[in-house]
Amino acid sequence: MILVNTDYITGKELEMLGLVKGSTIQSKNIGKDITQSFKTLVGGELKAYNDMMNEARALATKRMVEEASSMGADAIVNIRYASSAVMQGAAEVIAYGTAVKFK
Repeated sequence: MILVNTDYITGKELEMLGLVKGSTIQSKNIGKDITQSFKTLVGGELKAYNDMMNEARALATKRMVEEASSMGADAIVNIRYASSAVMQGAAEVIAYGTAVKFK
């Protein structure tokens, strides 16, 4: 499966199959949440949250690819990511794009 954030793939003629998406809501446990809140006092990277968001993006991408595969897609173009806080310490990540088949 080819994944790109452009609306084309060089050298390929594309047939659009439709919108595909994958999402997840993730949170860290209370212990990590407390340690990360202390980190905000001194500044610096919040590694536990960075790891959480990387895991969430990977899972959302995997789910999007699974949906595209079930449609018979060869690739997903124009991929975008969005996130939003659902509650303190929890975030939703969504990956979406257009599933395409090569002509």
